[in-house]
Amino acid sequence: WSKAENVRWRVPLPEAGNSTPVVWGDKIFVTQAVGDRRTLMCFNRADGQQLWQVGVTTREKEPTHSTNPYCAASPVTDGERVIVSFASDGLYCYDFSGKELWKRTDLGRQIHIWGNAASPVIYQNLCFLNFGPGETTYLLAVEKTTGKTVWKNEEPGGDAGAPPPAPKDAAADPKNAPRAKWVGSWTTPVIVREGDRDSLLMSWPGRVCSLDPATGRQRWTCNGLNPLVYTSPLHANGIVVSMGGYNGMALAVRAGGAGDVTSSHRLWHHPRSPQRIGSGVIHEGHIYIHNDPGTAMCLNLETGKEVWNERLKGKSATGANWSSVLLADGKCYTITQGGDCFVFKASPTFELLAMNPLGERSNSSIVAADGALFIRTHKALWCIGGK
Repeated sequence: WSKAENVRWRVPLPEAGNSTPVVWGDKIFVTQAVGDRRTLMCFNRADGQQLWQVGVTTREKEPTHSTNPYCAASPVTDGERVIVSFASDGLYCYDFSGKELWKRTDLGRQIHIWGNAASPVIYQNLCFLNFGPGETTYLLAVEKTTGKTVWKNEEPGGDAGAPPPAPKDAAADPKNAPRAKWVGSWTTPVIVREGDRDSLLMSWPGRVCSLDPATGRQRWTCNGLNPLVYTSPLHANGIVVSMGGYNGMALAVRAGGAGDVTSSHRLWHHPRSPQRIGSGVIHEGHIYIHNDPGTAMCLNLETGKEVWNERLKGKSATGANWSSVLLADGKCYTITQGGDCFVFKASPTFELLAMNPLGERSNSSIVAADGALFIRTHKALWCIGGK
């Protein structure tokens, strides 16, 4: 596809944004900042028509980085309600007509010089949110029908090692956030089947852990991550993979342990890896990820050994990538910051299948639904598909 080929529709968006759309039935939901408003937009899937837009006026502007516009967290839905994090402005729940069902505006402030991005997750009757990073950091579980707190796990902060150089961006001036640390997790929690039970996986600065979703009680923890973590954990074949950011660490741990399993269950550890913002995928015993510097990698799941490492070159001069990998039909789909969409085989032998330029900046991820692809750029929401 391209700007003109196999485009079913394209709908302009009011401002830039990094969040990924979610699709349910005939509706698409997208979070969107508009000036000092934090909003949720609903579109008709068939033709892209905007059905409604709801939200709140921010109470106090947060610091962020120019590459991370407000409303970076994606929404989540169970087919009846849509839950969205507006960071310091609260956690909100709407029905499919845009009616507010409940809100939590008492969660605190998310203050970090790079902003926030962790998305809410629905599991059974619960909704989880990684509230942070910054001066307040915790993992929260609320009832999805009422917003009432079920459990809350505070996560200690603190610096770990020398800080990276400050971003060259006025909006990210540390003076705007005096207590923000050069440390934090932007991980969206992941629910997996661990043996005969469901578990919640979280990557925190320094470690990855497994929790009981119902109570928040920690089951096991494994050390080996650096202070900055952007990706979400991966899980397959009884193995959990967690990857740090800012040229940090990566590890794999065998699931199902108890307590500190660093010495007993950790399978491999990479002390230094490429910068990673988007999350990877696991397919048939291999890990596939598109790194921030624009390189795609394949790693052996059990050993961590690099199978291949390829630089993906598109039409844009910007090859950096924040997109998480979409795995569909044995193929990996990503979109770079320059708007080049890559399709490569999920195979231990590298094969680039297509490079499709949209020519619009994007920090989002590609969504597949019933044969169509939905892509959010900084300018528009796209629907890609054949006639």
